[in-house]
Amino acid sequence: MGFTTKKLNTMGQAQSPKQDLVGKNAIDKIKELAEPARICFFTTKSQDGESHSRPMSLQEVDENGVIWFLSSIDSLKDQEIKNDDYVELYFMNHSSYEYTFIKGQASVSQDKALIEKYWNSFANAWFDGKDDPQISVIGVKAQDGYYYETKENKVIAQAKMLFAAVTGLKTEDGGIEGELKL
Repeated sequence: MGFTTKKLNTMGQAQSPKQDLVGKNAIDKIKELAEPARICFFTTKSQDGESHSRPMSLQEVDENGVIWFLSSIDSLKDQEIKNDDYVELYFMNHSSYEYTFIKGQASVSQDKALIEKYWNSFANAWFDGKDDPQISVIGVKAQDGYYYETKENKVIAQAKMLFAAVTGLKTEDGGIEGELKL
C-alpha cells in the first residue's frame, strides 16, 4: 500500500498539493495528526437520522487504525452506536494548521482489559475510578477520511496566504491534503 501525489489547479485558484494515502500510510497519518490534536468532535446518528456531535478525548490510534475513546455505557453516543455504528470524527489542531476527518465503524465494549489499558487520571472527573460499572470503551475502526496539514510551519503558511491575498498572485498555500483509505 502506498500513496499518490498530484497537484491540483482548478480555475486558477491556489491549492495544496494532493497526496492520497492508503493502508498503513493512512493509519500512520491519522495517528500523526489525531494524537497531537487529542480532542475531536465525535458524531453519531439517532434513529431518526439526526446527527449528534460532542467533543471526545482521544486515548490512542492503534497500529490497526482503531481510534480509542473512554465513554459511559449510559451515554447517548453509546446508545446511538448500538443502533447505527457509523460515526464521523473531526480532529482539528488549529495551532499547527492540521485537520483530519475520519469515517468509520464504532463498537462499544466494557472489556476490563481495554478499560485498564485506556484508563487515565483525567477520567476521574466523570467516573468513580476505573472499576466504575458505567465506563465503556469505544473503538472506531477507521475506513476512510481526509486530511490537511502544513508542509512547512504555520508562520510560512500564513505568509504565503498573505502574499497571495496582497498581490493577487496564486501560490501554493503551504499545505498538503489528501484522501485516507484503509
